[in-house]
Amino acid sequence: MTSTPATYSQAMRSVKRPDPVAVGTIVWLGSEVMFFAGLFAIYFTLRATSPELWADRTALLNIPFAAVNTLILVLSSFTCQMGVFAAERFQPYRTSGFWNIRRWGMVEWFFLTFFMGAVFVSGQVWEYAQLVTEGMPIQADSYASAFYLTTGFHALHVTGGLIAFLLVIGRAYAVRNFGRKEMTSSIVVSYYWHFVDVVWIALFIVIYFLR
Repeated sequence: MTSTPATYSQAMRSVKRPDPVAVGTIVWLGSEVMFFAGLFAIYFTLRATSPELWADRTALLNIPFAAVNTLILVLSSFTCQMGVFAAERFQPYRTSGFWNIRRWGMVEWFFLTFFMGAVFVSGQVWEYAQLVTEGMPIQADSYASAFYLTTGFHALHVTGGLIAFLLVIGRAYAVRNFGRKEMTSSIVVSYYWHFVDVVWIALFIVIYFLR
């Protein structure tokens, strides 16, 4: 007994194609890598051409505070990924008491990630205020301009991620059935969030530890 050959359309439906939104996000993040590479180049050029200015200004940086703020952002990547795992189980909300985090859904994990990201941005604003009071406004010199430009653009990216979390959470509440589209949205947002975390780790090392 011979089986009927599959038609072309049937074969195409059986092929698992990558999600175009996820692919587009990855391509866009690749362009963002080039953007931040330019900001890194500014820092390394400044360090090579103005070592005295570099040494003077880096002495003003509050490394312990920045390290704690960095730890908060890094931990938010883990909470974000926990939300993705819940989304992949098609579990948008918790299935037990609030304090039973093992039963949390995507919404609870993403709310926690949003809170941690907001704390990080608030910490950067506080650090800016402290540096200004110590005599390092953005127009002070080339190092100050590079510092605020680099960290400020990153803070804008983090803020964009916070808005994306709110949109994904809102979509989870808006739809009647949490499906594949909602799951894909959560995964795409996690790509972006992990990206800004990795970029900040590199920035933290260059800005706060490169002497």
